[in-house]
Amino acid sequence: MSACRVPRRLASHRRTALLATGAALAALTLSACGEGTSGGSEQTQFVEGKDGVDTVAKKDRKAVPDISGETTRGEKLDIADYQGKVVVLNVWGSWCGPCIAEAANFAKVANETKAKGVQFVGINTRDSQKSQAVSFEDQHKMPYPSLFDPTGKLMLRFPKGSLNPQAIPSTIAVDRQGKIAARSIGPLGEDELRKMVQPLIDEK
Repeated sequence: MSACRVPRRLASHRRTALLATGAALAALTLSACGEGTSGGSEQTQFVEGKDGVDTVAKKDRKAVPDISGETTRGEKLDIADYQGKVVVLNVWGSWCGPCIAEAANFAKVANETKAKGVQFVGINTRDSQKSQAVSFEDQHKMPYPSLFDPTGKLMLRFPKGSLNPQAIPSTIAVDRQGKIAARSIGPLGEDELRKMVQPLIDEK
């Protein structure tokens, strides 16, 4: 008699859930390290900027989902703890060329804006080992933590119709009220990143 047998009905439900998750992740993988498509599967009320940064009017913003878990260095992190700060979420992977290209820009702007109430948080994805991510962080002197999300589950938590991440790298800016305010798909330069964050710093 075999141990740990899964009931047939439960196994079927698990297979269905895994297939659904796999399909969603496959769609993200197709746009990895490249440009994605704007918007979500429902109508979004965002303004597509000429600099590649999409923004949402304050009244139309959607709440950021539960983005929490363990960091690349084994610590617990929940972005809800940063309520009252502007939070910049950057989806990246150590294997991703554009992520490498933008790393220095993120490190510099994160250091510049920390005293202004801005908290950067990375979401490391598709690295199979934490050591790969940690090596990247050390090499590029990243001054902020990153959640370890090897299978991309955190990215799938973003609500339909919001400015959700659709490529790697993607950057999401969250206002002080915990709502999604801006998104960029693809790598960002220093000036582009500053232009994305500064309006949220200035908001009252």
